[in-house]
Amino acid sequence: MVIPSVLPERPITVTPFETGWPVRLADTDGNQRLRLDAIARYLQDIGFEHLDAVPDGDTHRGWVVRRTVIDVLKPIQFGERVTLRRWCSGLSTRWCNMRVQICGSSGGLIETEAFIIHFGTESGVPARMSDRFLEPMLAHTTEHRLRWKAALSDPPPADGDVRPFPLRVTDIDMLDHVNNAVYLSGVEEVLADHTDLESGPHRAVIEYAKPLRTGDSVHLVATRSGSALDIWFTVADEPHAVARITPL
Repeated sequence: MVIPSVLPERPITVTPFETGWPVRLADTDGNQRLRLDAIARYLQDIGFEHLDAVPDGDTHRGWVVRRTVIDVLKPIQFGERVTLRRWCSGLSTRWCNMRVQICGSSGGLIETEAFIIHFGTESGVPARMSDRFLEPMLAHTTEHRLRWKAALSDPPPADGDVRPFPLRVTDIDMLDHVNNAVYLSGVEEVLADHTDLESGPHRAVIEYAKPLRTGDSVHLVATRSGSALDIWFTVADEPHAVARITPL
């Protein structure tokens, strides 16, 4: 199983990095639910705060997300204050799995795990993390030979529901990539037609294969099979990312 049915719990020896803030209006939908794209931004924000608190964090500023798993166990609502806790659940020398737990002040609970790759900001290629940076993660993990394996590998179907997904200037980050949170806004566009999936506990998984860039003509291809909703982000019929939403 590439992704466990239940994300790994925090070891009792780990004190996670912790931060928090209120859920604001721009983070939520018309039903006051914290959206998936906002959750992805939260993961970025705590990641950069965490870098400011660890040894050699200032020399490890380049990261690319390969996969994000979001388990919405109980929705978080507008007006709640969220507490985010972040820790490593597995690593190699150039990439790692980072867990973030998001707890809402009114009982909302979201568990996440992201496979992230450290890139050299000048070289633009995966780069080894320093020994000082790795040390606290190595001390509290047992998986030190983490390998990438895709969980979502099926090609988009020929008969899927297709809709355009126009890119905006504000979608592009400093690497000339569409920011990973923007993809989740595309997932939200499709999910709006499948409200049964968001009405109860659900899992959203997104894997990024190739970056979307300025000028790309992007289309979403979606298909529903039973309780699973699959969404591909395509350019000239070539998939660049794929997402799946399923009930928990």
